[in-house]
Amino acid sequence: MAGGARDPGRSVTSRVLAILDAFDVDHSRLTLSEIAARSGMALSTVHRLVGELEEWQALRRTADGSYHIGIRLWELGQLAPDSLQAVAHPWLQELFGSTGENVHLAIREGVEVLYVDRVFGKRAVPIVSHTGGRLPMHCTGVGKALLAFEPGWFVTSFLSRPLERFTPHTVTEPGRLSRELAQIRARGYAVTHEEMTLGSCSAAAPIIADGVPVAAVGIVVSSRRVRELPRLVDPLLAATGGIARAYQTAVAPPARPRGRSE
Repeated sequence: MAGGARDPGRSVTSRVLAILDAFDVDHSRLTLSEIAARSGMALSTVHRLVGELEEWQALRRTADGSYHIGIRLWELGQLAPDSLQAVAHPWLQELFGSTGENVHLAIREGVEVLYVDRVFGKRAVPIVSHTGGRLPMHCTGVGKALLAFEPGWFVTSFLSRPLERFTPHTVTEPGRLSRELAQIRARGYAVTHEEMTLGSCSAAAPIIADGVPVAAVGIVVSSRRVRELPRLVDPLLAATGGIARAYQTAVAPPARPRGRSE
């Protein structure tokens, strides 16, 4: 058991991290009891540490007594170097401006996709992805776009895992998904139809830098407008190509000064 007297050998740092790790996209507000349950620590320990985290503004208490992530953690998060997001955001804005649809940027984290940026408007269809949230790879456009360009050993390992079915249209058969990934590699982009949620479909393409899929950009539209997806492919590919070139330039090491002997 973790926390307090139930785990006397656990460090203070690991306990604090367990408290922070209790929060995620689906659990953005938690009571003390919920934090204790999700972190596996004694309520008395959680009460003491949460009080210190609140004082430091890592957590913030709301009027109903629940807690959410505080401003200090947001400030620290802004210090994390992320040249990909900085390079990609203007392209995402331009893609949204030309299509008027939800646009998001995602990277692979383990066997999931992590959404790191999003541009959307009032008229765009509601979607389940949120910046900072994670979703499966096999049923999202950005996930399939990334998975298709991963090394063969990773794809083989991924397809050996049980694949959860989220809607009647989710592809969970390894053979069928493998064939679809081959098609995605051949044409350079992925398309999904109500595989993660009913009512939405998407087109997505990877950002390939030095032969490696570093991220993917997706466009999500209402299923009622699925016939419009083909017209979105060209601007999508133009955006991912532009991001790839800009990203490679941004991360390239500075040129070494040429000596006289050269």
